[in-house]
Amino acid sequence: MSEDDYKNRSYGEIPVGTGFKPGIVVVDFQLGFTDPQYPLGGAPLVMRALENTEKLLEVARRYGVPVANCNTAYMNEREMPYWKITAVRETFRHDHPSAAIDPRIYDPAYDLTVCKKAPSIFFSTDVADFFTKERVDTVIITGCNTSGCIRASSIDSFSHKYRTLVPEDCVGDIEEQPHRDNLRDLGRQRGVPEAGDVRDLGRRYVDVTNLADTLAYLERWHAAETASETA
Repeated sequence: MSEDDYKNRSYGEIPVGTGFKPGIVVVDFQLGFTDPQYPLGGAPLVMRALENTEKLLEVARRYGVPVANCNTAYMNEREMPYWKITAVRETFRHDHPSAAIDPRIYDPAYDLTVCKKAPSIFFSTDVADFFTKERVDTVIITGCNTSGCIRASSIDSFSHKYRTLVPEDCVGDIEEQPHRDNLRDLGRQRGVPEAGDVRDLGRRYVDVTNLADTLAYLERWHAAETASETA
């Protein structure tokens, strides 16, 4: 067996591409992950992803791209699944300050807001219904953590038959290796910069891209929409 076995068996050969209309999901950028005073907060890759997602959303909202934002929170431990993470069991509560979505990436007057109870933003929420109403066929996934809720949301996006893009620098994890490993397994590389040293990302469900290419896609989409409206 070699590192090329997946490639030799055709994994990652076909790009997902983009469709007619983008939508963005923002997964779990709550203070529990973005504020270093909390046990899970402040991981460098997560903070990089937060900063880049803020830039992406500024453009997306200006162009009218649908955005679904979420946190994870529960009434009490009895409502929770069987999490193996002490910090989740103790702090991911509706009445805990760490459950609030980070205001840097949140616009409650614009975003569809859901509180999810499972890893995927699509599981038992109305995000898919919202995207159906908005005629979204291409989903851009941002947030944390890559190896957990980003992976689960990406697989559910694929299962809903959306074209799915994951900007590598708009998602983050506690450690770099799980971040790389899960993106490699999920996606097909599209324009990840060499400086990021995330080559050979791509096997199954999504296109792995980056902030710059995703912004360029939104610019192209917006220009096409504007042209069709004035034609």
